[in-house]
Amino acid sequence: MTDVKVGRATSTIQINLVQDGRLEVLGYITNSNMEKAIGPSLQTWWTLDPLPAPVDLKVLGQGSSKDWIDCGDLPFAAFRRATSHMRFFFPKPTTTAPVFADQWMCFKNGEKFTNRTLGLVADMFPQIPQVYNSESNSDAATGPGPAKYWYPTMLLNLDVKKVLPDEGVDWLFVRTRSKLIKDGRFDLEVIIMDETGDMVALSHQVCMVLPASRNLAERKQTLKDSKL
Repeated sequence: MTDVKVGRATSTIQINLVQDGRLEVLGYITNSNMEKAIGPSLQTWWTLDPLPAPVDLKVLGQGSSKDWIDCGDLPFAAFRRATSHMRFFFPKPTTTAPVFADQWMCFKNGEKFTNRTLGLVADMFPQIPQVYNSESNSDAATGPGPAKYWYPTMLLNLDVKKVLPDEGVDWLFVRTRSKLIKDGRFDLEVIIMDETGDMVALSHQVCMVLPASRNLAERKQTLKDSKL
């Protein structure tokens, strides 16, 4: 960890995540005390469009409801092990084009979401290319067998908008949307909201679509050999 800029209101640090001698992630974290933030707040009248299906979270906690389905494990959970710790509820199928994906989510073990878990939440969603049912992507759809594709994140920005209570919350809503999927690369906008409809965080990501074998192949490069 390296201090990049230390200020009175905000400070920025650099984080290097290293695995087996390889530099895997380079991150910059800008931190401030949101509870002591000073500045104007203005109404923008923004809202989700279209609005998600209505939900009764007490009913949803007991299983599928009128408009939402407990999906069980996400596709290829053994390949994406972190998803196995969550329960995901998706809206019942409609004729809407698969330009975005909505979900309610909670921890399987009863753990609660806090601001410390938002980085995990921002990366827990159905992979948008798998939502499409086209010939070019049919082998990446749900079903038996190993994962066909891997969606590595090239860039992830997370902007926390609200301080969740210290005791945490049981549920979070996530909408994931991609504006352009082209040449094996796509963008993601992830909107995270709480039970009251308040925006909790925004995440913008750039991802790639690669053969799953690329993630399983042996890597020999060390941190010393890396050019990053």
